Amino acid sequence: MQSHLGRQLREYYPEVLALDAESRLGRVLARLTRALAAAEAGREVTRAFKDELIGAVPRLRRYAQSLTRHGADADDLVQHTLLKAWEHRRQFTPGTSLSAWLFAILRNGFFNGRRRTGREVPDPDGAHAAALTSAAEQEHRADLHDLQRALDRLDPAQREALLLVAVEGLSYEAAADIIGCPSGTVKSRVSRARDRLAQELDHAPEGA
Repeated sequence: MQSHLGRQLREYYPEVLALDAESRLGRVLARLTRALAAAEAGREVTRAFKDELIGAVPRLRRYAQSLTRHGADADDLVQHTLLKAWEHRRQFTPGTSLSAWLFAILRNGFFNGRRRTGREVPDPDGAHAAALTSAAEQEHRADLHDLQRALDRLDPAQREALLLVAVEGLSYEAAADIIGCPSGTVKSRVSRARDRLAQELDHAPEGA
């Protein structure tokens, strides 16, 4: 169940690779790439920092999509994250996980924005699942809709912990640092989320 669920979730939330160069995010990414190249030449940032930051964009878009459930809002959130990462680049500690640092920035941006607007964007009509290019076959799309409905019924805290661990491949400790809670809490949330999804999808849960 554990590996099968992970594959299902990664299929439902694939890395978002296609990016319109003329979109706002595309233009920001182009400017950031040039700025990072100049900063690397001036030894302000390392090549690893530059390459990992740019390389993290597809995963950031996937994580943002899982939070916002809306493509345009997700890219706005990624744009905010990239600009914050550039602004606070000197605060990153070399040798630590850059992706975890970026996920934390993105998550903070999402919840700060939601507190300001007081809204959450659900996907009740299945727009996300229907838009997936991998969901072309009717039966496959139905499976994704089943997964979507099950995800929507999860407690948001459990869903977030599950996605960080099962989709992004973070350790319980790394996910706990991002969420701001003990690692044992993350492990408990992930376990409950897996059990609930197994029940919803008529799978028999195996060992966590």
